[in-house]
Amino acid sequence: MTFEHAQTVTTTASPADVWALWSDPGCWPRWDPAVQQVAFEGHFGEGAGGTMLLTAGIEAPFVLKIVEHRKRYVDRLTLGDLVVEIDHEVRPTEGGAEITVLTMVHGVGADEVGPMVTADTPVALAALVRMAEGR
Repeated sequence: MTFEHAQTVTTTASPADVWALWSDPGCWPRWDPAVQQVAFEGHFGEGAGGTMLLTAGIEAPFVLKIVEHRKRYVDRLTLGDLVVEIDHEVRPTEGGAEITVLTMVHGVGADEVGPMVTADTPVALAALVRMAEGR
């Protein structure tokens, strides 16, 4: 089973401003309400990862599957038998950027868990945009 959810927003911030926030895992809890703490090892590149403490008290190991500097990254979290992949992409627009986040939940129960995993996406994107525009 697979659940998918995509959301796109626009901002007056530059792609570089968005990328600065995305590529600093220590600041993820400042804009993503689902993330309480991140322990990250290595540089922000493919294969690096660590552990996220989610606000629900769940620890989830994660790895960066794809990193295209200043454009896109995909992180993969393991939540028991479920795998969550989140594809983050930023594209330049005239006067700012377009941000798209695609969340895919794979495994038994994905259809039930997926809506819970993505419920905070609008809040996270709004906070990310505010922070990027304030840089």
